[in-house]
Amino acid sequence: AGTILLVEDEDAVRLFGGRALRNKGYRVLEAADGERAMDVVNAALAEGEKIDLILSDVIMPGMEGPTLVQLLRQELPGVKVILMSGYAEDAARAIEHDPALHFLPKPFSLAGLAGKVKEVMKG
Repeated sequence: AGTILLVEDEDAVRLFGGRALRNKGYRVLEAADGERAMDVVNAALAEGEKIDLILSDVIMPGMEGPTLVQLLRQELPGVKVILMSGYAEDAARAIEHDPALHFLPKPFSLAGLAGKVKEVMKG
């Protein structure tokens, strides 16, 4: 259980991930880019919702995932974070200085996504 903010610019990946996580019992808020994610978070916080996990792509048009996470952590201290990327070097740069960030390589399976989310949520 918990609320996940899923930020992914590829519609198919976002829809697949959102559906898979909802089927596992999570509440999922979706955004196609960093700017929309900020709006989604602000609306959720205004309604008194708690966001437990940010699941974001690393490379997106406009605001990249690590920048988004840095901004959101100011409003969501202690939020758990998983960054996704098909490029290991991008992910390595994004997480190398922060042990609180987790990584999920793309492409991923439903089992891989669900397992990583469960691991980080419990962690």
